[in-house]
Amino acid sequence: MQTVQRYMMGCLAGGLLSSATLLSAIAAGPPAAYTQEHVITIDATKINPQTWWYVPGVTPLIQASDPESMDAHRTTESRALKLKPGKYKFISFTFDFPFAVNLEGKLDIAQSLDQCVEGRGTQTLTIRCSRTYPHGGQRDNYYP
Repeated sequence: MQTVQRYMMGCLAGGLLSSATLLSAIAAGPPAAYTQEHVITIDATKINPQTWWYVPGVTPLIQASDPESMDAHRTTESRALKLKPGKYKFISFTFDFPFAVNLEGKLDIAQSLDQCVEGRGTQTLTIRCSRTYPHGGQRDNYYP
């Protein structure tokens, strides 16, 4: 009976130690590479006609705002944003698409957007189109 009790106590102690290790890893947070902010420049100055744009969770919203007083970014100038590695979305009133920032701080953009968006592997996202369906009215499959 004592052997069984020692075995159970050993299992319980081992489980608690494993849990403590897991909890300390969780409390430490994600690795530094995932929390480092990278300067990404958004250049939407080629969009015609001029409009407003935003990146959800990063810049001021454009929907349901008064155009005369809103803080959202305009396409009249490029903007530098500090973004952590992850997935984002560029949104204007007429054109939106997903993009990602990798651990090295470089952009990843779907190849199907090459006609309208450039900057893959760089830190500058340049948008040249102003319509959601830039290729003859057919929506591209750039959303996963």
